[in-house]
Amino acid sequence: MPEVTSIKRIAKDFGLNNASIEALGGGIIHHTFKAETDAHSIVLQQINTNVFTKPEALVDNYLLVHQYLQETGRIRIPEPVESSSGDWLVKDETGNWWRATEFIKNTYSPDSAHDSRAAYTTATCFGSFTKSLQGINISELDVVIADFHDLSFRYQQFEDAIARAELFKAMRATHVIAELRQRKFLVDFYKSIKNNPDFPLRLMHHDCKIGNILFDRSTHEVICPIDLDTIMPGKYFSDLGDMIRTMACTENEESRKWESIDVRKEFYEAIINGYLNGIGDVFTPEEKKHIHKSGLIMTYMQAIRFITDFLEGDTYYKTTYPEQNLNRALNQLILLEKLEEFLG
Repeated sequence: MPEVTSIKRIAKDFGLNNASIEALGGGIIHHTFKAETDAHSIVLQQINTNVFTKPEALVDNYLLVHQYLQETGRIRIPEPVESSSGDWLVKDETGNWWRATEFIKNTYSPDSAHDSRAAYTTATCFGSFTKSLQGINISELDVVIADFHDLSFRYQQFEDAIARAELFKAMRATHVIAELRQRKFLVDFYKSIKNNPDFPLRLMHHDCKIGNILFDRSTHEVICPIDLDTIMPGKYFSDLGDMIRTMACTENEESRKWESIDVRKEFYEAIINGYLNGIGDVFTPEEKKHIHKSGLIMTYMQAIRFITDFLEGDTYYKTTYPEQNLNRALNQLILLEKLEEFLG
């Protein structure tokens, strides 16, 4: 965590002298703060360059999206803020990179969707966001994390991890490995749509949760999505599927209450209907036909990523006990089985 004196110096670089500093949000990637004076408030963010190795790519993508949305007037996102030297990035004395955006007052972001109405609102917001970016030249945006939701790539990582794994780990994971291999038909489906024009690339948020939406504190209406670090080209299932995976489940991915893991029907339907309402006529007939594969693909992919990390020694996801990634994978496998039952 950077020291307050260091953050104040960064705030000064972005035009705020003697600003008060307040930590913002519960993000696990970047350090985020509000810098405030009597006249002005901005959001300062120290970029985690271990995750995002090209901070300039994050800023460039944000500027392109902001400019396009400003020109079209379709949706508002926080205004980027230049430094006093005219730069969008500032490096501090320890070599860390910082950026700044407008702080939109009288707003809040909930921790979770407590009912199906909130799930509907969240899905509508992210569907509208993708719709609002129809027409932007996606080739101009940097891919900040290569192969992020490429299921064939993730499956190959999984098989490679099995081949290299220590014997005792492979044996502990036997059940999960076998069940995931039985569902390789989802990988085959992904391969069939990867270069299919009926399933075009669009700009996806890639981190869709209610905590990444700003709401008006007075009216509780949606203002805009935030945290656009992972905005990049993706397929139709990415945002929708991840919302199903995280919001339609009765338990979160850390739960070991295996018998309690299930699909909340009203949440599932709210997410599907909300997303379709938000994205409107943007989806092709083929995407609509296969819309219910979204949750299956993303839950399957997450199970693969957890078990791969377990087999490789827990190098990606933070863990607090030895078999946490194995349990996370089992959690997602059970959810996948429940989704299969739910969809018939």
